[in-house]
Amino acid sequence: MSEHKAESTKSGMWSLPVLRKFAPPEEVQVDESGRTEGKDELLPWNVPGTQLRARSGRAGRGFYAPALRGAPSTTRQAEVLNSAVIGAPTGTSGIVTGRDVLSKTSIAHDPVTAYNSRPRLVSSPNVVVMGDVGSSKSSFVKTACVARPLIMAKRRATVFDKKDRGGEGEYSELARAFGAEPIKFADDGSGTRLNLLDPMIGHGTGAAGQLRLLKVVTRLARNDTPLNEWEEEALRSALRVTLGRFEDSRVPTLADVLPALASTTADSDYAQHSAQARDKLHQAGLSVQFTLNTLLDDYAGLLDGETSQSVDLAHKLTSWDISQLPDDGPSVPIVMAIGHMWLLGRLRNDRGWHTTCVYEEGWHIAAGPSASLARANQKLSRGLGLSNVFVFHKGTDIPANSPGMAMVQEAQSVYVYRQSRYEDALWCQQTFNFSPERAHDITQLSDGHHYFKYGTHVETLVRHIRSDWEVQMTNTDEGMEGAAAAVLRSA
Repeated sequence: MSEHKAESTKSGMWSLPVLRKFAPPEEVQVDESGRTEGKDELLPWNVPGTQLRARSGRAGRGFYAPALRGAPSTTRQAEVLNSAVIGAPTGTSGIVTGRDVLSKTSIAHDPVTAYNSRPRLVSSPNVVVMGDVGSSKSSFVKTACVARPLIMAKRRATVFDKKDRGGEGEYSELARAFGAEPIKFADDGSGTRLNLLDPMIGHGTGAAGQLRLLKVVTRLARNDTPLNEWEEEALRSALRVTLGRFEDSRVPTLADVLPALASTTADSDYAQHSAQARDKLHQAGLSVQFTLNTLLDDYAGLLDGETSQSVDLAHKLTSWDISQLPDDGPSVPIVMAIGHMWLLGRLRNDRGWHTTCVYEEGWHIAAGPSASLARANQKLSRGLGLSNVFVFHKGTDIPANSPGMAMVQEAQSVYVYRQSRYEDALWCQQTFNFSPERAHDITQLSDGHHYFKYGTHVETLVRHIRSDWEVQMTNTDEGMEGAAAAVLRSA
């Protein structure tokens, strides 16, 4: 091939648009003053990069030739062009709960809406919220799980309110805003009463549900010591005899069961048993009677009568105010267990609503004998439109392989706030299948920030945002603020 022909071939190759795209941009020299060589000013379109082509002929052959000069921009302004970064982690269905820290887009989620969507976005409507004291998890629950859903049709909420705020539960003000007075409980007889044998508890489950509740309450009164088979049989016999005795009269109460526990030998069902077996059953009945008698003495006015008329779900928001019950002892888990069973019975009578039940001290219902009771009703609660929200300080309080752990693992909507101890953060990362690096990230979360995960989606860092009204409703620092103001005045 001649030299002239080779040069002609090279020139023709560079005229092909597909090859010209790989040609490097022309180098532009910049002097010390910031001016480009041969130009008066350093502008975005004068710096190295794809060269502009102003001739229409070359543009027609495929060379890059914009009609107008582009406007200068910055990397921050150009972020909007990267759809992979700004894509919203959730859709728009449900309730706006906060803002994605990465994309600045709104996070919208509602477990009931997600469960009822087609296809389902979550396999369970239950929710877990976890975080240290002061990490703002309670503010999130009060707004995103309670107040905001209540503006939707056929939605209501009931809350077991344990946190004290000025002598009453922190949900009391919110309940009044929705037209209801909180249901207050106290261990001195001045509060609301709950009857373990209330017909509402037996609605749908019958005597079997009431017996299950009696066994749980007895075990709680014994500091989580389970009943043996003789004691369970004695309790079953006493309940059967009591329900039969009051079948055509008033509603029986726990106090009515005590005499039947002391006279199990009179039950004709045991007539064929040996004298030794009947005596052993009698001793077992007395043991349960002593336990329940002590419970009634310690919590007179709480469990020794018919259920108070104030216990109802007619309002959009029902607050079970247990803030004045002692932290130690069985009263709090007993009220939660009774309230849980009573709630399920009430829902069977009033279908068509979606109810959110919040356990502010979730470990009371997720640990110990109450967990088996709640676990047994999980499938039933879904059919009744019930979404349970369990609020914990740390997951390490929940025994491994317990019914409570199974309830937590079944939850498909998870919100994890700061966990200062790495062991607690690691528990969250492993239990909820977060990315490995999240264990450290969880320990560094700021107040009001949490990792949110639903279904099989990856976790998202979210900042919870409240309105001015919600800020007022969720302020739980009046006691500390009042003490600080008093100190300043005295100074």
